[in-house]
Amino acid sequence: MLDFDPVSLSRLQFGMTALYHFLFVPLTLGLSFLLAIMESVYVMTGRPIWRDMTKFWGKLFGINFAMGVATGITMEFQFGTNWAYYSHYVGDIFGAPLAIEGLMAFFLESSFVGLFFFGWNRLSKTGHLAVTWLVAIGSNLSALWILIANGWMQNPVGAVFNPDTMRMELTSFWELMFNPVAQAKFVHTVSAGYVTGSVFMLSVSAYYLLKGRHLAFAKRSMIVASAFGLASALSVVVLGDESGYSVSEHQKMKLAAIEAMWETEEAPAGFTLFAIPDVQNRTNHEEVKVPWALGLIATRSTDTVLPGIDDLVVKAEERIRDGLIAYDALERLRANRADAEARATLAAHADNLGHALLLKRYLADPRKADDATIAKAARDTVPGVGPLFWSFRVMVALGFFFIGLFAVAFWRSCRRNFDHPLFLKICLWSMPLPWLAAELGWFVAEYGRQPWSIDGVLPTFLGVSSVSSGQVLFTLTGFVLFYSSLAVVDVVLMRKYVRMGPSEALRPGHGAVSPTPAE
Repeated sequence: MLDFDPVSLSRLQFGMTALYHFLFVPLTLGLSFLLAIMESVYVMTGRPIWRDMTKFWGKLFGINFAMGVATGITMEFQFGTNWAYYSHYVGDIFGAPLAIEGLMAFFLESSFVGLFFFGWNRLSKTGHLAVTWLVAIGSNLSALWILIANGWMQNPVGAVFNPDTMRMELTSFWELMFNPVAQAKFVHTVSAGYVTGSVFMLSVSAYYLLKGRHLAFAKRSMIVASAFGLASALSVVVLGDESGYSVSEHQKMKLAAIEAMWETEEAPAGFTLFAIPDVQNRTNHEEVKVPWALGLIATRSTDTVLPGIDDLVVKAEERIRDGLIAYDALERLRANRADAEARATLAAHADNLGHALLLKRYLADPRKADDATIAKAARDTVPGVGPLFWSFRVMVALGFFFIGLFAVAFWRSCRRNFDHPLFLKICLWSMPLPWLAAELGWFVAEYGRQPWSIDGVLPTFLGVSSVSSGQVLFTLTGFVLFYSSLAVVDVVLMRKYVRMGPSEALRPGHGAVSPTPAE
């Protein structure tokens, strides 16, 4: 149950705003490249229908892009309003990719979005095509820098704790940028966005075909969506394997919780297809496993052991005890900056300082913790097993469903057979599924990191600002109401233009520009 304390409410507020924002991000990523593909066909063939397709889908892209900007800006302000100590402690590292995202990717993307909409009659065909590709590249660059920042939270590399400033400081921008967790998250996330854009286009095209409207437009859109979507869905699965490998390397507890793997298994571990996790008794009921599968996916070997939750809790307890040595040295160093012995001790045990900070949830001075409190703090390193277990499996099942959906769509597109009502209805009903998969993916990534805001470095409860529960509850309510309103506006506008169809939506009175004589 939710505790109405500032930490829980601040987590809920950031989680809600992130989930709302991520309703718009995947479609922006997916449609941007689909627009570039369609306009490329127009420039190569000169056929006006491809220009009209680019303009129509571009209108829907623009609505979604505006909503994404509106919901994304406020998220970064929360680092100052709700997570002030987090910003103070790691701002030197976390702020760098966010600043680059704002200065380079966001301005690049926004500038060229304007040229995309207003440059049809002012730029040459190739010039406007270049603008469209830059919109797509800018969208992905924006995602890249955000995911570099987020990847560092999952795997804090290229940084050290400075006892003189009491902050984490960046030591290698190269390590930050090429963090393997960040790179795996980036390619997996943008591929999921491509799937979202493709399913959206496939669903709308199926709607037109079911209604017998705009048939030439819908068939061409379905061909593009099925081909791009099939490649994207396959890449999501392949790149998801890379994400799983990075998690097994850097976030072993998250992987164990996702698999509800309580005890360490003999290598290679099996993958649990189905089970009913029993958290209280630390076991699983009705378990169905695929032998060797998890070990091969997560470690790419047959002899690497994946530790279970119980062994990882024991390891966490050891790290807490070692971290207490670092904490004691830090306190001595704060009392006497010239204490060389304390500085050397801190440097030797600094990697586990964050684990000692877990004790601050129970004691003001962690050094006074007894064995029972240390064991309790070690158990706090286990995230919610049940929600992670089921969220991951629903996400994976949806991923394989998308492969099947696009494979059938691509096969029918190759045969120019678009007239199967059941298949078209399945395409139409599938529209919300990629958003569900994307939100579940973010939930697994972020909830699975708990209790850490920075994995192994800063516990979440320490990063919060000095705000009251009432203040956070007030802003949380405001955000939910405001973002819900934006979501409704987005759906209403999208539905309006989809129902109008390209012939009506592209009339000059609806914001489209009449073609020039040369076209």
